[in-house]
Parts: sequence; structure tokens; C-alpha cells
Amino acid sequence: MRKAAAAALLGLGLCSAQPQAQEAGRQQAHLSLQQGHVLAAHALNSGNHKLALRVSEALLQADRKNHLAWHLQAAAYAQAGQPDKGRKSAARAFRFAPDDATKYQMAQLASRLAFQGGSPVLSQYWLRRTAVYAPDSKAEELIAKDYQALRRISPWSFRLSGGLKPSNNVNNGSDAATQEIDGLSSHENRFGPRAVALSGLIGTLDAGITRRLRQSGTSLTTLSGRLYVQRVALSSGAKAEAADLAASTGTTAPRNSEFGSTYGEITLSHAFTAGPADKGGSARADLTAATSWYGGQRNYNLAKLSAARSWALSPRSRLTLNGSAEHRLDPRFASLAADVFGLGASLSRKLENGDSLTFTLGLRDTRANSVNSSGQTATVHVGYAFGQMVGPARISTGLILGAADYPDHIFYDGSDWQPIPGGRQDRSVYADLNLFFEDYDYAGFAPMLRVRAGKRSSNHSRFDSSEFSVSLGIESKF
Repeated sequence: MRKAAAAALLGLGLCSAQPQAQEAGRQQAHLSLQQGHVLAAHALNSGNHKLALRVSEALLQADRKNHLAWHLQAAAYAQAGQPDKGRKSAARAFRFAPDDATKYQMAQLASRLAFQGGSPVLSQYWLRRTAVYAPDSKAEELIAKDYQALRRISPWSFRLSGGLKPSNNVNNGSDAATQEIDGLSSHENRFGPRAVALSGLIGTLDAGITRRLRQSGTSLTTLSGRLYVQRVALSSGAKAEAADLAASTGTTAPRNSEFGSTYGEITLSHAFTAGPADKGGSARADLTAATSWYGGQRNYNLAKLSAARSWALSPRSRLTLNGSAEHRLDPRFASLAADVFGLGASLSRKLENGDSLTFTLGLRDTRANSVNSSGQTATVHVGYAFGQMVGPARISTGLILGAADYPDHIFYDGSDWQPIPGGRQDRSVYADLNLFFEDYDYAGFAPMLRVRAGKRSSNHSRFDSSEFSVSLGIESKF
């Protein structure tokens, strides 16, 4: 230590142990920094937090970066029943700690004092700081357990994920260059720059916050908010292609901002046990208010009511049924106004080797002012997750099959709007592979690599599309 090396002395007005000396005045004691550390530690061991605070403050007057003095002060405040002040001192001890082991100890202390001070959220924050300096996997496991325990205790919970995804189709555009309708003669109408598939980079941020309003042994009521942001950056090749199409079709070239989207929602949820207590049944009802933006402008607001019922078929299997009704209002365009109804079912099973298998069916009926948006869709998702790590990663994969029918779809033939005989039908198949590298985390956040490939075919070439993307994101381990 800088001043210890210079044999700096501390001037402390210490009270004598004798009452007579207290009455006569204070004696001046001169101690080195090392002796001050020993004296403060001895005072703490003796339960004399007042002396420990005085000595630690004097030590800090000599050197504000003395991490050990901050540590002693934090411990003294904790002994004095002042955990908030102790946490602040522990935070400074963490800041000036000279090595990872000391930072780990100080972050642990700050987390404990935050919890004692009645702030489990701050305690969670310091646990994540602790995870950065955890000495081994056993310590990481204990941190994760402590974090999960705090999550159950704290009325607040937070969720954050994000990623970057290079894709050959950032705008969900068509693989075709011209409009062709099955069953009709070929049309040479050339698509504009916003209708064809454009390559580029997609960035996403998904953040959520939840406040527990009420909880009992059989029910839980929460209020949560979510913000999902997606932004697009077109590749240089896509910009050149879009510029050529704009020139040939007499339109303007698109900008990155035109493909950005934002979604925000607030949800009131009530979950409760349902059926016999030993059967593991549960139910949930949600009321959601949300707003959707696209291209920097608000698309519509919505109100949504959803419910789910779940049954434990066996110790390893669970069945869930769900339904929803959504009403879109205040649309940017009249064609965006719609009522959307959904039904779904999910069957999950934990296999004997620890792997998990999930089957999900989703049905959706959209009744919109626009006939091109009115239709029915069905999706089947099969998911498989490995229970054990494969090499450095936890692996999960999925296959999605989809079908859609828009019975009254119309198209523009260059001079007028015409109906497609029999309507528009789409078929799609997508597969994804997810790798979660949980051993390469920072503060409990670890990288996720996701590969996705698929194709959608339609009797209207505008909706023929394919996708191949590789995204790198972050997910929380606990």
C-alpha cells in the first residue's frame, strides 16, 4: 500500500478503557496503517463496531482506495445493524479489490447486505457480479441456487436477451422476381424493392420486467411488461439490388428504418392450481394491452385475453391446452384492423435419459377488414432438447410445419384487383438448431448460437420465400 510503504501514521483520538481517563480527555494514539487494520479487525471480533468504524474511517482518510478499510467498514456497519451503509462500503471494497478472489468475496458481502437491507433486487444484481469472479463450477452452482431463491423471494423479476442475425431474407420478401399465380396465366408484373427478399443483418433486444402482486400457496398474480425491438441493416448487395429494382419500377429504394419493428405490452396474469392437489394441475388467465410499430410508425393497438389449462399426465408427461382472443384497434390503416382467435395444445415428455420431447399444435383464425389478411393457419412444432451437454454446448432442435389458407385473397394484375381462384394457400417447413454455451458466461449471461433454415411455398409467387440465418445472442443461465 502506497502510504503504508511510506510508514504513514494515523492520528486517532481513542478513548481510554478507564472512566477517569474519559473524564480527563482523550489520548492521542499513533498507529501505522497495518496496525490500524489489526485494531479494526480486533474491535470487530470483540463486538466493538463503534471503534471499528472510527478506525476504518481514519484508514480511509489516509487512502480512499484502501479496499481492506472499506471491507472493515462494511463489516462494522453490518454489525451495527446498518446493512444499507454496509452494502455501499462493500461496493467500494469491490471496486478497489486487487484480485478476482477479493472481488468475489466483496460481491458476496454486498449481496448479503443488500438482502439484509430488504432489497432482494440489489442482492440479485450483486450475485451476478459475483458470478463474474466465481472460482469454480461449484461456486457457480451455489450462486445459481441463491439467485433462484432470491427470485422466489423478490417481488420483482427481470428478463433480458438479445442477438444479431445475418439472414438472406431480413424483410420476409419473395424469392421470385415477378408475380405468378397458379391456375392463371403468368403475369410479368415485376416486384418492387420492398417485396423481394433482401439480405442483411437483424438485431433484436427482448426485455421484460415482472412485479408479483399477490401470492399464496395455490395462486400467483403478477403484472409484467415486455419490450421487443428489432432493427435491420441491409447488406451492400441488397442495397444495390433494391436500387436497381426501384429504378426499373419507378419507386424509391427502401431504407433500413422501414423494416424495423417494435412491440410493447403490459400483461396482468393470474395463475392457480386446478383439480386435485396431487395431480399437478394448473391454470392461467392473462389480460394484455399492447402496441405494435413497424417502420417507425405505429401499426395498431391491441387487447388480448388468453387462458391455459395444464395437466400432469404422469411424473414425466404434461399436457397443456390454451386459447386466446385478440382485438386490434386504432390501426394505422383500416386493413390492419382485425380480430384474431387462437387454440393450441402442447404435450411434453421427459425421457428416461434426461432428454425432453415436445409436440405443439397451434390453430389461428384471423378475421380482418382486409380479405388478404383474413384466413386460417395451422402449425405443428416438434422440439427435442438434450438433457446433457454435448461438448461445450446444451443442444435443442426443432421442426416446424405450417399451412395457411386465405380463401378470398385478391391480387393486382396491373390494371385491376382480381380474386385468386380457390384463394391463396401457403405451406411451410422450418428447422432450427440451438446451441447454448453456458460455461462461457459473464455475470450469468451466456452466448446462444441459433441456426435456422426453411422455405415457404405458395400458389402466389409473392409469398414464396426461403430463409437461412445464423444468429448469435445472449441468454441468462439462471
